[in-house]
Parts: sequence; C-alpha cells; structure tokens
Amino acid sequence: MIHSLPEPIRQAIESGRAPSPPQVLLRLLQMVDDDGATMAELARLVEQDAGLCTRVLTAANSPAIRRGNPMCSIENCLQALGTRLVRSLATCLSVQSLFDERTATRVVDLSAFWTHSLLTAELSRILAASSGYPRPDEAYLAGLLHDVGQLILLSALGEPYLQILVACPSEAALSVMESERLGVHHGEIGTWLADQWQLDSALADGILFHHLPGEQILTAAQLPQVVWLAHALTRCAEVPDALRDLAEQMFGQACSKGLTVLRAQAEERMGVLAEAIGITRPDPAAFDDTTGLPRVLGVRTAAEPDAQGQIAAIIGSLALMQPLQQDLFALQSDAEVLLALREAARILFDLNHLAFLLCDPHDARLSGKGIAGQPSIFGQVSIVPETHRSLAVAALLSNRICSSYDRTPPPTHSLMDIQFARALSSSGLLCLPMVGGSRTLGVIVVGLSAGQHSRLSRRLSCLTNFGRTAGLSLDKWRAARTAREQMSEEAAARFTRQARRTVHEAGNPLTIIKGYLRILDGKLPPGAGVHHELAVLGEEIERVARIVQRMSEVPAVGADDETVDIGDLLGELLLLCRAALFDSKGIAIETLVPTQAIRIACDRDAIKQILVNLWKNASEALSRGQRLKISLTSDILHRGRHYAELRIEDNGPGMSEAVISALHRPADAPIGASRGIGLSIVGALTQRLGIPVICRSTAACGTMIVLLLPIREPAGQQDNSDTRPR
Repeated sequence: MIHSLPEPIRQAIESGRAPSPPQVLLRLLQMVDDDGATMAELARLVEQDAGLCTRVLTAANSPAIRRGNPMCSIENCLQALGTRLVRSLATCLSVQSLFDERTATRVVDLSAFWTHSLLTAELSRILAASSGYPRPDEAYLAGLLHDVGQLILLSALGEPYLQILVACPSEAALSVMESERLGVHHGEIGTWLADQWQLDSALADGILFHHLPGEQILTAAQLPQVVWLAHALTRCAEVPDALRDLAEQMFGQACSKGLTVLRAQAEERMGVLAEAIGITRPDPAAFDDTTGLPRVLGVRTAAEPDAQGQIAAIIGSLALMQPLQQDLFALQSDAEVLLALREAARILFDLNHLAFLLCDPHDARLSGKGIAGQPSIFGQVSIVPETHRSLAVAALLSNRICSSYDRTPPPTHSLMDIQFARALSSSGLLCLPMVGGSRTLGVIVVGLSAGQHSRLSRRLSCLTNFGRTAGLSLDKWRAARTAREQMSEEAAARFTRQARRTVHEAGNPLTIIKGYLRILDGKLPPGAGVHHELAVLGEEIERVARIVQRMSEVPAVGADDETVDIGDLLGELLLLCRAALFDSKGIAIETLVPTQAIRIACDRDAIKQILVNLWKNASEALSRGQRLKISLTSDILHRGRHYAELRIEDNGPGMSEAVISALHRPADAPIGASRGIGLSIVGALTQRLGIPVICRSTAACGTMIVLLLPIREPAGQQDNSDTRPR
C-alpha cells in the first residue's frame, strides 16, 4: 500500500513532464486548425499518447476549469477546455519539446513504450467490454497510463533513471530495481499522479497493481484485474495456459477462451493507431520480457527526428510564447486572459500555485481585488510601490524576477510575503513582472519550494518571456477594448446623426397630413358625424411624430403628474382598430368598462402601444367565430398601491411557454414568432413603466393577460358600481 512518496522523488516529479511523441503533437496541431475535425476525433488522437492525456486531464480537472465531479473522459475534458486552449496546449508542448534544456545526455527510443501502452489500452477496453465492466473508456485510460510513471521519472530524474533502464534485464525486474534504488516504483508514481488529479480510485489501482503476481490480483476489483490481464497479454506472443486459467477465474470461461481473438483485435487496432502517428509497428513474434521499456540508444546528438523538424517548420519564426499571445489576444475580458495565463503557466512550467496582482493606473499600487480563482488575501491588499513592502513590488520596480531564494542581493522579507506564501501553500515565492510595452501592468506571484525554484532557475529566460507575453497580451487586449469602445461610440454618434436627419425628413410629410386633416375637418358640416374620428386620426399622427422623434433620443418614462383616462383611451383605440383587427375577421369583441373615469398614472403613448400590440397578437391568433373579452376594474390593491386591472382574455389556441417568456425579454431580442415580437415590445414597455403583468395560457383553451395600471387615487374614492358593456 502506498501512503506517500519519498520527499526527493516527490520534489523531482513536481516538475517532471511526460514527453509526447512529436508525431502526435504534429497531428494535433493540424487537427485543431481543421474546422472539420470533431471533438471525438481529437479525443481519439489524444488517447494515443499518455503524455498528452496527462496534460489534458491536468488542465481540465484544475479548479479554474472543472465544474462538479472530476472528468475522466478525454472527450469531456477536451470539450471543457475548448479548441482554443487545446491549441495552446499542443503548441506549447511542441515548442517545449524543441527548446527545453535536456539534462539527459543519451538518446532514448520511446517507440516500444508507446506501442506497448497503446496495446495495453486497447486490450483493456476490449476486455472491459467483454467482461461487462460498465466503463470501457475508463479501462482504456487506465491501460494507457499504466506505465506513465516511467515517463515522469525519465523526465524528472534524467541520467539516474537512464542508468536503471540500461541495467534492467526485463520489464518485470524494473519495479524491483526502481524500489531498491529510488524507494518507489513507476506504478506508485503513476498512482500518485492519478490521485493528484482526483481520478477514480479504481483507475489509480489499475496503475498501481499491474506488476503484482497473478494469485494476488485475483483479490482485486474488476478494473485492476482488467488492466493486469491486458498488461500480461502484451508480454507474450502466445497466450499461456496459466494466463487462461487466471482469466477464467477473473472473468469466466467465455473470456478465457476468447483471449487470442481479443488480442488479435487489439493488435490490429493498435497497429492502425501506431501507423497513423508514425510509430513503427512491432513484430508480435519479437515480444519478450523487455518489450515496452524505453530503450537507451546512445549519446545524444544535435540531430533531430524528422517529426521534430516538421514541428519546427510549423512554428517557424514564432517565439516561444507567440502562439500563446495570439490566443490570449482573442479573449473577451481581463478575467479570461488571466485564466488562460494561469493554465498556460501550469502547462509550460508546472506552476500550480499562483496569483495575480495588477497595477492601479493612477498610483501604481498592486492589488488582486476582483480577480477570481485565487486566495482572498490577494484581493484584500493594496501595496504601495516601495521596494521593502514585498517581493512583488521589488519585481514590479526592477522589471525582473525576484524570489525568496535569491542570494545576491539578499532577499527582502516582509510579513506580506509570508502571508502570500502561506496562502499559496508554499515555503517561498517567485514574483514575475508582467511587462507590457513600456510599462509594467502587474506581477504574477508564484508559490514554490526551494527544489522547484532550483529546477526552474534553468528556465528563467523562458519565464521572463512568459511574463512579457502576459503583459503584452493584457496590454493589447485592453487597447483593443478601448478601440472597440471608441468605434462603438463613433457608430452610435453616426446613427444619431442619421436618425436626426430621418426625423427631420419624416416630419415634413407628417405635417402635411396633419394640415390636410384640419382642412378636411373644416370643410365637413358640423353634423357629419366623423369629426371625432378625424380628431383621433390627428392624435395618432401626433403620436407617430413623437415616436419618430424619439429615434434619436433615449426613451424616457412619462412625467409623474401625467394621468390618462384608461376607459376613454380604450374606446378611442377600439374605434380606430376594431374594424381592421376584429370585425373583418369575424372575431367577436366584448367589453366591460366602468362609466366612471379611471385615471392611471402612465404615459399615454406607451399604453396605446401596449394595447395595440396585444390586440394585434390576438387578431393574428384567433379564428372566425372566436372571442376577445376586454374588462377593466379599479379596486385592486397590490403591495400597498392602488391599481386598475385591465384584463384581456380570448378563447383561442393559447401560447407556448417560449412565446410567453418574450414578455420578459428586451424588445431588440425577439424569439422569432410574430406574437413573441409583439410581446417582447409589451414586456419592455411594461417594465419601463413599472406595470406588473400576469399571463395565463392553456393550449386550445385560450389566453388571459392582466395588466395592473397604477392609479392616482385610492379605489374607495371612485364609484365603479355602474359597469355595463360599451
């Protein structure tokens, strides 16, 4: 049982990286730029490479990305990350593979390692499916990562681990030699990492137990047994009887008899994948006890494999951080930029504990106020730009990296630095200035141990470039935001000028129409009976003129002292609209309106617009022979205020919930249907006027909409007992 790793090994693997085959990185770079590539295709590619899997799992399960339960599916992880971050991941790993300083002095061939891992993964998936394990994809991931500890140790320790590989006589002996010389074996390293990622414990157990004796694995759960059997099948060209007996005890006779067929299927699938990523397919007859181990070939030379050269050609003249900068520039807010920087720092430098302090543009104070995803202490401080205050200020003023482990000059100690280190669960700090152009925009505060700092010190130039990229990206994004705001203001000004010209031009024909109406009214005899109708038309033209006038103005609520007789307004609108909207379509109208005046405290034109939209919606929805009822009462008390209730009911087809929801949408965001557009206008106006709206609709039974219109006087001062149809 594993409780903890030896401290030297733990510190070493904190910065260890699982290298990825350059062929996979090359293909991934091509796929993320292919609009036709799907997430499922990306997931299948990433699943071929344990190194990429570790990075995708780490990024997707980080606190900044993960929402809810840990993610074990590579496809789900990629969906959570998005193509932008996946592109950054692939590009950064590609650049890193070219520019990282190598501590090892010998060339290591990992092709056998990759084919062994792919074959174990394929066998694990097939065995899981055939034995009834409910999550075959999880079994595939466990099989792919079962030897990932070897890559971590190779990357973290370099030459000392290479010496173990050279001296190792067989794969079975590797775990023993690792335990004797390092105090831990690669299965424990992989399990520790799986625990750090908070993956399912059964998956981690599959990594931990894959080298145990057969009689012992019989006492394990199903997933570790699946991985163990898959791993065992990769170590022999023919399936021995002893392995068949163990398989029968674990999964039954049917599984044990089909092992040869299952292995053939897995080999065929693995061969296709190996060829797709440019790895030589091994001869199954050549499988022996050393199959799957990284092979030390000789002294490292300056020559690079062809695939590395292809990646270099893709990246071309881009600097180490330029692809990251391009991605950052496409983001939409400071928060997104900082989140991307946090994940990039994790991917590039394994910096898992960091926070941001940004400069106030007025007094240059440093503060993390308003920045999510970091300890609260950073949002509580506002640090005066004086060197002795903090390492962060020292980095800000000097424009260079400062850390708790600097020796010349001696580091400055402050209580604030102690607080920052405690908040980041570390023994010390590294402060990286974010320089944008000619000014420093802030500081990245990293929590790290002395061992981490020692290893990171070899990459200070890259880290400095990262700080510059961070500052330039933030500076350019802010400049772009300012430019967009300026363009928006200029566009709004142009629209206003155009609207004013339109208002001026529209005013001329409206004035002419009003003049002709007055002439017509004067020519008609006093008893002609249409003078009232002409007056209503004149009033409506005035309302159109006011609506046009408001095209170049911000709409305002009517004056508080304006009151409208809602009963008279209903009569006027019905006189104007009834024939066109209802009578011509055979829709019956019933009205119940008090004879006593009910004066509401609302803008007259806005109420007209609300009623016309509601009636027009009803007219379009109702069929010949159906009915619309309009009723008005004034004795409503709602939340301590008096209202008149205007109720509009029909017996039509009803409205869907989606259409009704338009009452709560802005007028410039309609849902598509014509009734939805009208209701969105009604919703915007009623919200502006403070008019509560109630809506009830039942399919095939009709719709009821109630408007509560505020009135000036208490209902008790009005006599509306005489209610009769109009």
